[in-house]
Amino acid sequence: MNVASFIARRIAFNQEKSFSRFVIRLSVVATIISVSVMIITIAFASGFQQTISQKVFSFWGHIRIQNYEAAKVAIAEETPILKNDSVTDLVKLYPAIKNVQAFATKNAILKTSETIEGVLFKGVEKDYDFNNLTNFLVEGRWIRFTDSSYSNEINLSASTAQQLKLKLNDYVLIYFIQPNGAAPRPRKLLVAGIYKTGIEEYDKLIAIGDLKLIQRLNNWNDSQIGGYEIFLKDFAQMEKVNADILYQIPIGLNSSTIKQIYPNIFDWLALQNKTIVIVLVIMIGIALLNLITCLLILVLERTRMVGILKAIGARDFTVQKIFLYHGIIITFTGLLLGNILGLAVCWLQQKYGFIKLPEDAYYISQAAVNIVWWQIALVDIGTLVICFLILLIPTIIVKRIQPVKAIQFR
Repeated sequence: MNVASFIARRIAFNQEKSFSRFVIRLSVVATIISVSVMIITIAFASGFQQTISQKVFSFWGHIRIQNYEAAKVAIAEETPILKNDSVTDLVKLYPAIKNVQAFATKNAILKTSETIEGVLFKGVEKDYDFNNLTNFLVEGRWIRFTDSSYSNEINLSASTAQQLKLKLNDYVLIYFIQPNGAAPRPRKLLVAGIYKTGIEEYDKLIAIGDLKLIQRLNNWNDSQIGGYEIFLKDFAQMEKVNADILYQIPIGLNSSTIKQIYPNIFDWLALQNKTIVIVLVIMIGIALLNLITCLLILVLERTRMVGILKAIGARDFTVQKIFLYHGIIITFTGLLLGNILGLAVCWLQQKYGFIKLPEDAYYISQAAVNIVWWQIALVDIGTLVICFLILLIPTIIVKRIQPVKAIQFR
């Protein structure tokens, strides 16, 4: 029989009221809270980063190919490029690429009888994959295309529609800004659908329509476009794919990841990693402090027991193992129940979304959850390893206890 394990279980699960029993339970509770908070923090931060990133990717793709212009801002009208098979064929060369889609943008002003609103009109082709934007559609449908001419429909954001007091199936007059001071060119378009991304920069600026309309207004031919958006199957390969295709596209064109085009959003998201580290350090510190305190109190309270065990011939290592088993019981109980509590909160948030956020500040209306199992495993393993190392501290004290003095200890 393992004597050390037997004694540790008797002490840990003793039903008699004692200070050590209270301390053990308090330490277990502190470990449960620390582990669950770490899991919740990682899941919520990962969900937040993933949700915001996917919103940006869904709207603009992962990689953008345009005419090379070093001093141009991210959201602006493009210098036209010619459709090129070497770009569209990238989907055949790289399995990571999901699709390649043409687009162009043009500055415009929306006007109603009461007010006006400036927008950037984004034109897309009839083969555009609107599945990327499905989650953003609030009312109606995406624009429909015709074979003979351009579509006379438009998709507006909920913010723009509210500002202009427009509803679904209303007509809106749109004036397209022309270069060189020429008079704006008006068009009357039907509001076919209303979308909402939650990202203010998009919702207040972007309207979606037909690329053919931009081609006609700019006097472009059918082969001229503003650029290409490349969507990937896995956004984690964005940097690698961008570096690879840079040498495949024609001279004069440039490929950039969406992170390079909108660094402010992704820099802000990257700051969340620092928050995760701070929370993890604090929670691990709390768990370790409670564990150390608990074991030290146990050593002090069981000093006479240690002395008696040593007096009857128990080796130092046998006595040390009693307190090691104590720490293991506390750590494993805390890890198990902490995982259950943390994952339960994450599941409830995924199902019911009870934690709300101000969308104008965080781009999402409720906290998003993304459970990454290797991160959860890393938290558990890291906590277990650190706690085991901390458990060695009380055992050193036990080793130095002298039986004669310990038996006399009050």
